[in-house]
Amino acid sequence: LMSEGLYRVSGFSDLIEDVKLAFDRDGEKADISVNIYEDINIITGALKLYFRDLPIPLITYDAYPKFIEAAQIPEPDERLESVHEALKMLPPAHCETLKYLMAHLKRVTLHEKDNLMNAENLGIVFGPTLMRAPEQDPMAALNDIRYQRLLVEMLIQNEDILF
Repeated sequence: LMSEGLYRVSGFSDLIEDVKLAFDRDGEKADISVNIYEDINIITGALKLYFRDLPIPLITYDAYPKFIEAAQIPEPDERLESVHEALKMLPPAHCETLKYLMAHLKRVTLHEKDNLMNAENLGIVFGPTLMRAPEQDPMAALNDIRYQRLLVEMLIQNEDILF
């Protein structure tokens, strides 16, 4: 939690792939301890890769438009209520995973003085990782990036209220 640039700094891609293969092979018995991987960025890179490679993103294609729509609401309380409603569209496993991840990312922000990662920075990193537009033209997808960031930032800042 104290590592500067946690989740923003990339780990060595070959070692990230090793972690992925270890989980594919050994599941929860995979050894990702500091004895094997000294650089935390390898582990954080593997986590981001996991979410990026999901065939259906954590924020599903079906729920994606509702989340983007919610992020565009200018009034904060209305926006929060709309995000809360959008969360109900997610399958239970997706919602539980998102809840757990947001609680973890909230803990990351509590160490912002050391790691320089606030909710906005984490939103930039995780927005495109956790949500991908269903078939969409490149310009619309590019426009959605700011709303993806805003949404993840909101989920982190309000995880205790939303989940």
